[in-house]
Amino acid sequence: MNPQATEDRAGARAWLGLAVLALPTLLVGINTTVLFLAQPELSAELGANEAQRLWITDIYGFLIAGFLITMGTLGDRIGRRRLLLIGAATFSLASVLAAFSPAPELAIVTRGLMGVAGATIMPSTLSLIRSMFHDPRQRTSAIAVWATSLSVGIALGPLLSGAMLQFFWWGSTLLIGLPFLILLLVVGPILLPEYRDPTVRGSIDLLSVVLSLVSVLAVIYGIKHAATDGLTLSTVASAVAGVVIGVIFLRRQHRLDDPLLDLTMFRDRAFSAALSLIVLVLFVFGGIQFLFSIYLQQVVGFSPMWSGIWMAPSAAGLLVGSLVAPSLVRWARPGVVAAGGLVLSVVGLGLMSQVAAAGETDTSSPSFLLLQLGVTLAFLGMGPSMVLGADLVVGSAPQEKAGSASAMEETAAEFGVATGIAVLGSVGAVLYRGWMSGADVEGAPEEASRRAVESLDGALAEADVIGPELVHRAQEAFAQGFAWAGIGSAFLFVLVAVGAVLFLRNVSSDGGH
Repeated sequence: MNPQATEDRAGARAWLGLAVLALPTLLVGINTTVLFLAQPELSAELGANEAQRLWITDIYGFLIAGFLITMGTLGDRIGRRRLLLIGAATFSLASVLAAFSPAPELAIVTRGLMGVAGATIMPSTLSLIRSMFHDPRQRTSAIAVWATSLSVGIALGPLLSGAMLQFFWWGSTLLIGLPFLILLLVVGPILLPEYRDPTVRGSIDLLSVVLSLVSVLAVIYGIKHAATDGLTLSTVASAVAGVVIGVIFLRRQHRLDDPLLDLTMFRDRAFSAALSLIVLVLFVFGGIQFLFSIYLQQVVGFSPMWSGIWMAPSAAGLLVGSLVAPSLVRWARPGVVAAGGLVLSVVGLGLMSQVAAAGETDTSSPSFLLLQLGVTLAFLGMGPSMVLGADLVVGSAPQEKAGSASAMEETAAEFGVATGIAVLGSVGAVLYRGWMSGADVEGAPEEASRRAVESLDGALAEADVIGPELVHRAQEAFAQGFAWAGIGSAFLFVLVAVGAVLFLRNVSSDGGH
């Protein structure tokens, strides 16, 4: 056995530390979706209007995305463990304040503070894994656990929220993770190592912080609202302004001696290819998960709670795909493993599309079970790409830049999900309107007919006026849009699979080039 390899292998303390790191990661995932089912309670108990409800729900994810780059670099400078513990303490305090908010304005502010704290947690956990696991195979396994924790948290959010809302007030959903954070604050200083970049020469450039924050927030805001409001002047202007500010930010990084974002990491082919893989896979993941959740609720007719339960098999598929990735790369190169998983996803997306196009609503029928199988296979095949992409991004970066690299990985994931929801959601909406444009709406009031043709939400809201036949036509129209979004995603994954083999062909299973 290679003595150096034995020296690099992590012991029991590192694996216990990984278990500790998985807890806040799980919590960040839970808080991303935990308020999805609490919208009525936000109105009834807080008196929040529609705009305030959206901000209470969305500002958390917005500020996580906006502060990731800054917090990743800050962790490299002041210490990753220190930043993680500061973030955990802040997250705990903000969660309590948000849970007991007496007014919607305070809930928005405290949820925003939770987002800023969440941005300290995500890159700190992933970069600490890079510090704790030097053996490439062990690191891949550890990142698989990390990625699985995040995915499980996102899937558990609606289920835990539904259970808490049965017995408690809306704010109780934000207190679910407090025991995890308290445990982290107690045992983190004992089990987790400290690491900071020894090459840092100066303080963080504050103008770069502002530029990165405004750029990411503007683009994410524009993309997310395009999914719900369409391509309006405000959504396009926001996204374009964000891109322009982003270009200014990147040009400034080239001129700084000690930049907020080290662009030299992009010279590594594996790093750039892995980031692209993450964006494209999360693009399809975000879009299909978004459309599938609407399909279950508005076409099949499930309640939000039951929709969450019926989405559990696909979440389990993602979990299994993530966990088997470290074993697979022992037998094949990462590019081949990622491509193989994506081919499986293509099969699942094709199966899902064929069944969804029929608008199947009978949950006991073989067709509906085939739909579930298709979505589950699609998510199962995405798991290895998510894990291996994160592993290659962090593993390709120098040790002292792991925090910055982790932040870029998570920012890429945020962009992928947000863009997937916007683009695939818009594709579905365009196809829906095209399918509905020929619907017979004679006899229905003009305003009700217009709303029914505009969206499935509108058709269901006007169900008593437009009648069951037109409602069924609207559900079929959405199912067609969902099916074609799946077909388009399958073709995209064929190209991504080829790209993974070509651009990652020189990356070996031990992380070498």
